[in-house]
Amino acid sequence: MKKECDLLIRNIGQLLTLAGDTPKRGEEMSNLAIIENAAIASKNGEIVAVGREDKIIEEINLLKDSKEIDANHKVVTPGLIDCHTHLVFSGSREDEFYLRIEGKNYLNILKGGGGILSTVDKVRKASFENLIKNGIKVLNNMLSFGTTTVEIKSGYGLSIKDEIKILEVIKKLNEEHPIEIVSTFLGAHAFPEEYKNKEEDYVNLIIEEMLPVVKEKNLAKFCDVFCGEGVFNLEQTERILDAAKKLGYKLKIHADQLGYNSGAELAAKMGATSASHLEYISDEGINMMKQKNVIAELLPGSVFFMGKTNYAPAKKMINNYIPLTLATNYNPGTCAIKSLSIIMTLACIYMRMRAEEVITATTINAACALDLQYDVGSIEVGKKSDIVIWDVNNYKQIPYFLGLNLVEKVIKNGTIVFQKNKRGF
Repeated sequence: MKKECDLLIRNIGQLLTLAGDTPKRGEEMSNLAIIENAAIASKNGEIVAVGREDKIIEEINLLKDSKEIDANHKVVTPGLIDCHTHLVFSGSREDEFYLRIEGKNYLNILKGGGGILSTVDKVRKASFENLIKNGIKVLNNMLSFGTTTVEIKSGYGLSIKDEIKILEVIKKLNEEHPIEIVSTFLGAHAFPEEYKNKEEDYVNLIIEEMLPVVKEKNLAKFCDVFCGEGVFNLEQTERILDAAKKLGYKLKIHADQLGYNSGAELAAKMGATSASHLEYISDEGINMMKQKNVIAELLPGSVFFMGKTNYAPAKKMINNYIPLTLATNYNPGTCAIKSLSIIMTLACIYMRMRAEEVITATTINAACALDLQYDVGSIEVGKKSDIVIWDVNNYKQIPYFLGLNLVEKVIKNGTIVFQKNKRGF
């Protein structure tokens, strides 16, 4: 019996399905499960057939009013997944970009009332409507670069009222925008000005009030903590994550970013889904993350944007079978990059990752970091029809052409939501 479909993408030169066991690790990160001369069929936003075009044509029945897309021998991948962003904010911090160029470091800027705290002040004053407007603009940009799923963290409110406001903005964006959004509570992003010299009171506020109300309102899937010098120490981080875990949150942690602080080890101890940054991860941290299957979220855009050179040891992690993801870490202060293909290029140049590895890291492995691997991240029967058609002859050109948007079409849930020179939003 033939399979009915309402969308057929045919004449695909290289189809990168990313099929296989998840998450991909070690040498498997270089296996893109490529099919040449391929086609994809989907119905109601779900993939029903994938394979060589001659075989697929025999298997399907195109429904009335179905859509057929000719890929013109180009490259097709799953929709990209940005698994670490802070994109709901107000204002901008370009002045800090130039302060860093003059030699100021992040902690000095933070202590001077800049950094996260300056954005907190702007977000607290911003209306719900303005945050939505700004968020949609950023999401539109990301969609044009091939991103179909994104994680967004709170953390620029740092009070119950304002953290809830941000999380409700994220919820509204998920309802209104084609990009699928996963929400993370990051009330432990910094200590707000009103809790200066009262840090333990703020930790208790997070544990006793913020975490329960966010869970009650079902506004976040994950809880994250910025663990490091000048922010939340190891003991405070563990207490917050332990409380979150007991309430049913899945866990993430900003670890070993500004210096080594045993953050990766703590992520493993707590059974976190992922640990991010990891520029100063130890050998013990790598071993423990491997043993506990913690996914590494690497953010080379931040290192690059801040003019540093201490990139996370990606190849060492791959050789130790830790599954890697790459994300933009888009935020107003330390990374203004919205394009995952630029992040791929940086990872190739500065972390010596292969083209195959960076594509895996922004598709199926990123889906695993968001616990969405059964829905998105690869092109397989039963998964969402989230697809990008690239205007390239082979997939190795995607990271190669730095800064050039090579996306021709973006399909989300079986619907074209962006096409070059014809915006779909």
